[in-house]
Amino acid sequence: MNTRPALDTLDWLLASDPAVRWQTLRDLTEASGDELAAERARIPYEGIGAAILSTQHSNGAWRRPDTPAWLTTLFTLQLLRATGADPANLSVASALARAESNLRWNDYPGFWDLRSPDFGPAPADGKHGCDPGGNPFFRGEEEPCINGGVLAFGSYFGHPNDTLARRLLNGQLPDGGWNCDAPKSKVSSYNTTICVLEGLLEYERALGPAHPITTEVCAARHRGEEYLLERHLFRRLSTGEVASPDFLELAFPPRYHYDILRALDHLRAAGHNPADPRLRDAIQILKSKRQSDGRWLLDRSYDEAITISTGETTGQPSRWNTLRALRVLRWFASH
Repeated sequence: MNTRPALDTLDWLLASDPAVRWQTLRDLTEASGDELAAERARIPYEGIGAAILSTQHSNGAWRRPDTPAWLTTLFTLQLLRATGADPANLSVASALARAESNLRWNDYPGFWDLRSPDFGPAPADGKHGCDPGGNPFFRGEEEPCINGGVLAFGSYFGHPNDTLARRLLNGQLPDGGWNCDAPKSKVSSYNTTICVLEGLLEYERALGPAHPITTEVCAARHRGEEYLLERHLFRRLSTGEVASPDFLELAFPPRYHYDILRALDHLRAAGHNPADPRLRDAIQILKSKRQSDGRWLLDRSYDEAITISTGETTGQPSRWNTLRALRVLRWFASH
């Protein structure tokens, strides 16, 4: 099977943001190491990467009017991780250090957001007292969907947190996945599970195979991936029906949304066997969504949840979805 994209599609991807261009060169061409390094070095200074770094507030957060700082900060850093920016770059490392030094997860009931470490004096209305507690930013909070994202970008950018990883391991449900409604809910959620799996994979990579916890984390991740694979990535285990039509809509940038492309790209990154027959249904759906010009559309967008726009419009061709779909299909064809 020829997995090389048509030249016009490849040229379209390369005539793009440095983040897309770098990943296209890395995943879809035979570019040299020097060419890849030079392109990756542009990410913090041009396009989406530069926009993210330039809009961080002095207190380490990213903010959008009428939106909680935890949400915009969480999802903006998820997008920064998706760009593939080099964690060793000084501008990138400084941005993450700023967040680590200045942000805490508030643990005072009824006052849900990120805050500064000292929290300041109690407001005059007395509604929220002065509370010196609260988890450091890279230790996350309570919900596994949020914590999976924090562990993912924290680990990628050099801030893996053992306490956070342990909290996620302890929250794994008997069926292999995770759910933000646990322990009330005994059944896992696709959406929560993919967030945690991405976090665990980045954590494994950050620590390396020699770390004492890596074996346990890897085993938990495999159980979580089996939760998805047993359901062919989008079906109900009991009936085989599509669990949600949302799972067949390809979204970008990452948020809580689960879809088959996000799952397939995770399994590719995790080194899963592409010959696994449980992948075939999702792969066929992914192929069917390819347009006649060789591109994939943006079915959903969550730009409104963060401070930076990718410049892509729902219903129009998406470089991000096309890039990810093409590298998934190249991986699938490798067996």
